[in-house]
Amino acid sequence: MADVSIVSPVRISEDVLFQELQGEAVLLNLKTGVYFGLDSVGTRIWQLLGEHEVLSEVVGAMLREYDVTEECCASDVMSLVTRMADHGLVAVVDREPK
Repeated sequence: MADVSIVSPVRISEDVLFQELQGEAVLLNLKTGVYFGLDSVGTRIWQLLGEHEVLSEVVGAMLREYDVTEECCASDVMSLVTRMADHGLVAVVDREPK
């Protein structure tokens, strides 16, 4: 299981195709053949992952767009990113220790 925290930098894997249809999306990992479906909120998180390097920035954007508590939003984002990382759709980038 991926080790994800609110300060984790995350990048979308290069071998993933994204197709949005009517507010929902399907991801396909070309290496593994794994399909992954996203509802409208999951689709927005995916889009924000492409715009922001660190999960806390994704959570901040979600808080501006949705009426949700920070704790619930952070938990949901980290849960989804963990599942996506476990399927090779995103990579949690290790930062060098300072």
